[in-house]
Amino acid sequence: MTTELDLPPEAEACRERVRAFLAATLGPDGRPPTDWFALLAAAGYTAPHWPEPWGLSASPAEQLVIDEELSRAGVRRPENPIGIGWAGPTLVLAGTQSQQEAWLPGMLDGSEIWCQLFSEPGAGSDLASLATKAVRDGDEWVVDGQKVWTSLAAQARWGILLARTDPAAPKHRGISYFVVDMHSPGITTRPIRQMTGSAEFNEVFLDRVRIPAAHLVGAEGDGWRLARVTLSNERVALSADGALWGRGPSAGDLVAAVRAGTAARGGPIGAVARQRLAALFIESEVLRILRLRTVAAQVGRHEPGPEASVRKAMADRHGQRLFQLALELCGANGMLARENPDVLPGLFPWSVGFLFSPALTIGGGTAEVQRNIIAERVLGLPRDPV
Repeated sequence: MTTELDLPPEAEACRERVRAFLAATLGPDGRPPTDWFALLAAAGYTAPHWPEPWGLSASPAEQLVIDEELSRAGVRRPENPIGIGWAGPTLVLAGTQSQQEAWLPGMLDGSEIWCQLFSEPGAGSDLASLATKAVRDGDEWVVDGQKVWTSLAAQARWGILLARTDPAAPKHRGISYFVVDMHSPGITTRPIRQMTGSAEFNEVFLDRVRIPAAHLVGAEGDGWRLARVTLSNERVALSADGALWGRGPSAGDLVAAVRAGTAARGGPIGAVARQRLAALFIESEVLRILRLRTVAAQVGRHEPGPEASVRKAMADRHGQRLFQLALELCGANGMLARENPDVLPGLFPWSVGFLFSPALTIGGGTAEVQRNIIAERVLGLPRDPV
């Protein structure tokens, strides 16, 4: 149940190339080989909108076709959301050739996980107030500070880091952008346990951590501009099709689960629930098409604009409403950590999604921050008084 768009001839030619690649790569049973992620990255299909040699400089229509064919074949890209979705585009834009050659291959094939060291206990929505400092010492920078809400910090090999390198400069101008080895001496990671029972977020402490000068991305003091690039790409990535920041189920999955559950129970859901479900599916289609526009802007301008904030603000509320309805349809079974396939089938525990969903309007820029961006940069309204 998706809205079909008229695609140009080059998109259909791309479809044939993807199908040929899949036919030559997948096994007779359709299963991917053990080196699947490496083959996918080498073919340019992990991040097809990136420029060659890392991607294919694919148009939005070609990206749509590639996504459709990978989905139809039942294969996936590597789980490296911060690397591929946020850090990678920034390195493509501002990294040196040696930095790109050192970090992008492992990022694209999923062999090296990345994290983002931006937010601090006293610098969340007001990120430019960060206190982590970096002091130059010969061919190295020495970093001291604390970061928080760092997803995947415990698993990451590399992290993108914002630190203040000029305390005398205005707060937006004294920040620099680094890549840090998460195995460096002086880095301590502490998990933050969530009400879902997992610990996806972490606190990270940096005590006299030494970073090679070659790991500075862009110019010294240009970190705030690059951070905005990263955060814009973050909002593109976080508003992908899955309802949990591009992962997890979608409204279409909930529709399929309701159909299967209805058949198992032998009766339909109520009329009000049907209307709510239909409205969620319509909203998901609007978000999907808006994402195509966002990707088109990204490809054309190389930096996502405020339209990424528009979609993320909509997608976050959408995800919360989706899991609210799913849990209501589960009834008492919604209190279980595991699925009851006779009630609401699916591959994802809807109860876990419901518990996680309050974070959607906080992570990647709060809903209030997104609306300020939309008001100022899209509607041309006066800046929010400080």
